[in-house]
Amino acid sequence: MKKILFIAIFGLSLQFSISQETYTIEDEKLELKTEVEGKLDLLWGIIDGSYRYFIRTDNGTITELKNSKDSNKNFLEEYKSTLSNLTGGMPADKVKLTLYSLRVYLDNYNASQDSNYTSVSTKSKVGLRLGFSGGLTNNPFVGNPDNVKTLLIGGELEVFEANNLPRHSGFFQARHAFDSDDFPYSTTEFSIGYRFRVINKSAFSLYAQVKLATLNLSNITLIDEDDMEIKLDDTSFDVPFIFGIGSDIKVNDNGYITIIYGELFAAFLDNQGNFSTDIAIGYKFNL
Repeated sequence: MKKILFIAIFGLSLQFSISQETYTIEDEKLELKTEVEGKLDLLWGIIDGSYRYFIRTDNGTITELKNSKDSNKNFLEEYKSTLSNLTGGMPADKVKLTLYSLRVYLDNYNASQDSNYTSVSTKSKVGLRLGFSGGLTNNPFVGNPDNVKTLLIGGELEVFEANNLPRHSGFFQARHAFDSDDFPYSTTEFSIGYRFRVINKSAFSLYAQVKLATLNLSNITLIDEDDMEIKLDDTSFDVPFIFGIGSDIKVNDNGYITIIYGELFAAFLDNQGNFSTDIAIGYKFNL
């Protein structure tokens, strides 16, 4: 298994290294990928943890698309005027500084300039968002007489249609609830689920979610009648329909603070007597 994982990671890294080139832009050496090729090319890369985008004209000039802030920390959106100037006045007021939005804009421009141009955009492009979180849970669907709260960590990959404001999404989630001295139960859960954004704004969204299927790898320590510790391991697969709510708050062009109340109630699991305390806060970003 380790060998297979290593080979997969190596293959992906090799593919990534092959698909990018080194450019010197204003005395800065940058590794960039080419996303769009036409009368105007779109180049991009992740430099020091930030996405940066560049336009290359047919004479080889490369211009960065910038979105700096003023003294009040308001975005200046200089990239919009840059795009409009490079395209001879094509409106750019609705363009977002994201790979998908820039790709659509340049696709439209290149197609208008060359009847033989082949578009790289699709109307149903898939977007990905990776997130990490931590919080507390009382494991509401497990017997917990003293309502003990324990630490919770998790990670997820969210999948959605990459339009400007996706309302529907699916997610693949992994999370681990730790044990404690007062509650010797821990579990690692893998789940798949669905989200619907009830409020869906560019800076804020509020969603309802449901976990459709879960796989739990659990460990519990019991004391028998002779005061001896017994450790039990259990693996269970369920289709529980666990409902929760959450919110994403945009903090930059590519990142969100996320708050998740993950396990309010379930259709096919019984609450074990305690009101659910299962809340986490974290950060997610677009891939």
